[in-house]
Amino acid sequence: MGIGWLLSWALACNDAPTVELPTLELITEDPSDAPIAGLSETLLQRFDDGDARFELPFRESQGLGPLYIHRSCASCHEDDSRGPGVVRRIVGDTPFGDVVRPRMSAGATTPIMPPEEAEIKVRLGPPVFGRGYFEAVSDETILEYERVQAERDDGISGRAHRVERASATELPGWMPVLGRFGHKARRATLTEFTAEALLGDMGMTTPVRPAELPNPDGQEDDERPGVDVDDEELGLIADYVRLLAIPRRSEVPGSRLFVSARCSVCHVPEVRTGGHDLSVLREVEVGLFTDFLLHDMGEGLEDGVPEGDATGREWRTAPLIGLRYQTHLLHDGRADTVRDAIAAHRSEGSEANDSVARFDALSESEQETLVAYVEAL
Repeated sequence: MGIGWLLSWALACNDAPTVELPTLELITEDPSDAPIAGLSETLLQRFDDGDARFELPFRESQGLGPLYIHRSCASCHEDDSRGPGVVRRIVGDTPFGDVVRPRMSAGATTPIMPPEEAEIKVRLGPPVFGRGYFEAVSDETILEYERVQAERDDGISGRAHRVERASATELPGWMPVLGRFGHKARRATLTEFTAEALLGDMGMTTPVRPAELPNPDGQEDDERPGVDVDDEELGLIADYVRLLAIPRRSEVPGSRLFVSARCSVCHVPEVRTGGHDLSVLREVEVGLFTDFLLHDMGEGLEDGVPEGDATGREWRTAPLIGLRYQTHLLHDGRADTVRDAIAAHRSEGSEANDSVARFDALSESEQETLVAYVEAL
């Protein structure tokens, strides 16, 4: 067959029916799973190594259990750390804590399940990007937010959550610090928060949390004797979260309305970080949209599950970064839209009642502009 045959075939194809091929989508970097710009090669390698461990399911031979909720960090913070996973909390005291742990390993025979009469509350695993900046915000900055809000006359008066931190040099010694991680700001550092999540969600012990959680079978260990996750692996997972960048976003109008409705009092748009071991987190202006304080959100958002000194109706101001990736809003996912979330801020005793009233007083077009601004964060 020569070139003439090929030419005849090509001409014949011109008369054939047009077939539409599917559009190909160019895949680029995932904006919610990107490292902070400017990292050294060493830190980029730690980010990649921590990313792999964040996604990796743990096995019984690695110390999973004896009771657990999920097998990997990504199970709770799905879609490259965007979340949400679901954790069920039991309202009221139980012999083995207030978290439902339905899965078993390492010979366990009895899961932690709620009594029939128990009230259950849901918590969603939040996105974790940008959290390295949270760690770099100084206690002095948070305490200044607390001081300024104490002088307000509109009902907004958040407070810092003073928590205990395990000493890095003298476990189990403790020293008071300000919490900033978790729905109720119960932990002060990402290393502690990661260690708590490994133990609470997967039953994986670490040098920071070396003892298995109480369980109905009284098991004090699992298929891997002693500590399950060493300091190096714990550090890699924590560094992955620590080095996650805040997803880039397009600027949209609405910041003026965000301020006039007093949303910005708690969801502070810009903060300057303080000192940190990592230069990329040190002394930088960054948009976090939180004041790190606990606020009384009233009867409507009360869940009856206290943490430390935080009551069941107190919540740390949720950071709004990456909100555009979330399909459900608020701590339990009850809000499907930003408007729903705003409305849920209103209830008896809520510090946000004045802000909700200010939002309601806006014209319809102003409300739409403000909602669009928040949706784009």
